[in-house]
Amino acid sequence: MDIEHNSREDFYRRPFGAVTCGTEVRFRLSVSGVGIPSAVRLVIKRDGGEEVRKDMSYMFDLSDHCVYAVTAKMPDDAGLVWYYFELQTNSGMVYYGNNSRNLGGLGELSFNPPANSYQITVYAKDYKTPEWFKTGIVYQIFVDRFCNGNEDGSFLGDRTDIIKRGWDEQPYYKAEQFGGEYLANDFFGGNLKGVIKKLPYLKDLGISVIYLNPIFKAYSNHKYDTGSYEEIDPMFGDEETFKKLCAEAKKLGIRVILDGVFNHTGSNSQYFNKNGEYDSVGAYQSKDSPYYSWYRFMDWPNVYESWWGMTTLPQVEENSEEYRKYLLSGKDAIVKKWIRNGASGWRLDVVDELPGFFVKELRENVKSVDEDAVIIGEVWEDASNKSAYDERREYFLGRELDSVMNYPMRNAIIDAALGKTDAAGLDERLMSLKENYPAPAYYSLLNMVTSHDVERIMTIMGDAPSRHDVSKDYQSQFKLDGYALELAKERATLALGLQMTLPGVPCIFYGDEIGMQGYGDPFCRTPFPWDRIDEIDPDGLVRTRYKNMITLRNMSKAFSIGEFECVYKIGYVYGFVRSYENERYLVMANMGKSEEHVRVDVARFGIKKMTCVTHDIETKESGDGIHYIDMPRLWIKVYKDETK
Repeated sequence: MDIEHNSREDFYRRPFGAVTCGTEVRFRLSVSGVGIPSAVRLVIKRDGGEEVRKDMSYMFDLSDHCVYAVTAKMPDDAGLVWYYFELQTNSGMVYYGNNSRNLGGLGELSFNPPANSYQITVYAKDYKTPEWFKTGIVYQIFVDRFCNGNEDGSFLGDRTDIIKRGWDEQPYYKAEQFGGEYLANDFFGGNLKGVIKKLPYLKDLGISVIYLNPIFKAYSNHKYDTGSYEEIDPMFGDEETFKKLCAEAKKLGIRVILDGVFNHTGSNSQYFNKNGEYDSVGAYQSKDSPYYSWYRFMDWPNVYESWWGMTTLPQVEENSEEYRKYLLSGKDAIVKKWIRNGASGWRLDVVDELPGFFVKELRENVKSVDEDAVIIGEVWEDASNKSAYDERREYFLGRELDSVMNYPMRNAIIDAALGKTDAAGLDERLMSLKENYPAPAYYSLLNMVTSHDVERIMTIMGDAPSRHDVSKDYQSQFKLDGYALELAKERATLALGLQMTLPGVPCIFYGDEIGMQGYGDPFCRTPFPWDRIDEIDPDGLVRTRYKNMITLRNMSKAFSIGEFECVYKIGYVYGFVRSYENERYLVMANMGKSEEHVRVDVARFGIKKMTCVTHDIETKESGDGIHYIDMPRLWIKVYKDETK
């Protein structure tokens, strides 16, 4: 018995991937070894709806297979559609659905209704995302740890309730260092003046977008406990400093994106004011407070809903009209104010904990001020089918997000670079994203390998033990050197090459470009060692590789908005072509531990002559479009099509 459907092949499903509302989709199934089935059906349903069975007609024979087909019109309104196949045979009912990995492509045969159905994302015809963002390269900055713009190294603000640290010291990581309770109030003095000071550095690196971790007034160093959405934290600067940053960055062709923490505030805020430090009547202080409806009290004032049980982060009631007017819809609402002040978009913290109606309202109001502003969500899984709090999320149907942090791609790249998955496994995971995401979102995905929440890429690539298996004390002392460090540099270069050449928007976490190391929070948040760069990257190898790959990325739209097609996935060698208009590039990555000599067929692209544009100049010519390439271990090569 041989039954086959491949959701990624035009022969079986056309058109490929996500489609706009009302699109006609043709489905095919090839069948062999079951005799003449009395019925072959497509079983299809809208998300949350009832199954509909559509009879499939016999079309033709292909070798010893019979091919059946049917066409189905997608809904006129956006949402997910699921499907599988059923066949009535002499041996009983047979089913064919998505594979057990739920990644699309080739499916699996079963004798019971399949556990996994194939997915089609149906999105609004008018869904579009900012073009400028798709062609950009993002640099993420944790402000307190990036640069102090004061020449004398002095701290801004007049706070006496903080612990001032030396720039070369390590962030505190245990309660006793704060005096018995983990307070996250150790500061290093970075500020917005420092970001302005380093704009030429970022421009020279090839950066076109800055993503700032939260900069609004808050108690902690990380600022995810917002005290006031209306003010820049005095330790970072003020509103005029922010406007200057945006203006100076704009002169260099650089945009600024802000981090929006709208699911919760700080308990020490003008809205909650648990500590009484703000000149306001907070929700904790009085039920008559203008902010009382913003929060969810079970037993006022001391029992209230908070983010993951952290009482310093009281949860916001997004149903509160007063809160939404203040933050989203009012004439001078927060999301509008900071766009008017120069920001080019928002990254939404824990967006899966914000209800869908809230995200839709946010998008509507942000886009009313600047249609070109970008809205990025923090989502750790495939965002196209994410469910949270019993709600199917609608991030990419056309009314919510433009982009998400692409953790699935990050995980796939890391597993590939570490040899934990082969080329076919990498391709399957990458193609699942291409299949499930609408094109406007797919080319806008924020492709990061490090962030403020995870280990730095250099540490991971050096085979560091999992943070779940070692203590914080161990993590604080861990540092790669010798062979482990050299291996990490090779693997990190491989990861960088994939990050810069795959679809989506590359995002560099500050300091990765010089090889900074560190486990997750707070060790990934150490200050940028401006005076010790040559000590960390003594031969300049990491910097050179980053700059070269960023330059390559910026030299052609083929790497940003160009077509992406895999051409080689054997063993641990992965190859793909990126094409835009009359430009084509072949990218080859060897993720294995040994050198490989590979035969790559790019005849259908007409690539008969190509030149390697990374590392050593190497020209390949072939009259039939079949090229033989030597691939060193843990290496990436990019060839430009020079065919006349």
